[in-house]
This record gives sequence, C-alpha cells and structure tokens, in this order.
Amino acid sequence: MKLKTRVSLSIVAVLMLVCSGKSATAGEQTEAIRGAVNQGVEILKNAKLDSPKQRSQVIDRLRQIVYPLFDFNEMAMRSLGANWRRLNPQQRKEFVSIFTALLEKTYADQIFLYNGQQVVFTGESIDGDYTQVDSRIIDGQWKIYDVVVENISLVNNYRSQFNRVLDNSSFEELLKIMKQKAS
Repeated sequence: MKLKTRVSLSIVAVLMLVCSGKSATAGEQTEAIRGAVNQGVEILKNAKLDSPKQRSQVIDRLRQIVYPLFDFNEMAMRSLGANWRRLNPQQRKEFVSIFTALLEKTYADQIFLYNGQQVVFTGESIDGDYTQVDSRIIDGQWKIYDVVVENISLVNNYRSQFNRVLDNSSFEELLKIMKQKAS
C-alpha cells in the first residue's frame, strides 16, 4: 500500500506526494516536509541569483531536495483527468516528462522572488492513506505545487486547458503546445 500525503502551504497551496509503502505515524510527513523546506530555504538564503548560470545551479540544488517529495506521475495524471486513460504507456511517460518540465519552468523562474519568507507548520491530520500537513508562509508567497487562488486550482486550470486542446485536437498537439511553452 502506498501512503499518499497532501500538504497545504500558505493556506492555498497543495503538494501531493507519495511516501514509502509503510504506514506513517502522525508527524512523519510534517517532519519530512519541514526538513526539505528548511534545506530549500537555506539554499535560497545563500543563493546568488545574479546570472543564469547561478540560477541554474540553485535550481539544480533545489531539484535534488524537492523532486523526491513530488509524485509527478500522480500530479500529471490528475491534471489530465479522464483523458489520462486514453493514453498508452509511452504517451503517459512523455506527458509526465513534459508536464514536469513545464511546472519546473513555471516555478523555477520565480525563485528570485524569495525574500526571507518563513514556513510555519500549523497542523497535520491523517485520514486513511492520506495525510494533510498544513502550513503558512510568513511574509510572502512560495509556490510548491498547486496554488489555489479564489478557489481556482492550478491543477484544475491545467486540466481544463488540456481538455480543451484534447477535445479539439490530438495528444500530440497538446505535447507540441506544452513543449513550446516549456522552452
């Protein structure tokens, strides 16, 4: 059994990640996320983002910390919704890869906005295989995965966009559009 974890950041951001196959006790998810957040904050505090090369190095370091926490396959599957079932394994793999690159570009381009914000963890609740870790970003915003603003979810927004393209075109056209936006 895989344990799914849901983390809420800054009241509205949500991160889905899959932990190891063992059952977790209360606090494990919070501590895992706290550790990653603290490492990321340290990197950003000491980051020199003056040049593209420096930004790239910081992004590489952050990727090593953050990527293990994300289930990009699940995120991509949920973003594509019912259309996911229509894809063959190769198409799914390619979609996850391009979707991951698109997310990274969207958020990595924003790392220069970090200005000493702190993350405060406010609670954790477990419901079956799901855990929700609540936290707040103090003095600013830091997006991790799914930002919900005025009840509009990034994942749901992507799903709507993807569905519109797929209703009128092909999966290959969707990938072409995503590749253009990700480059």
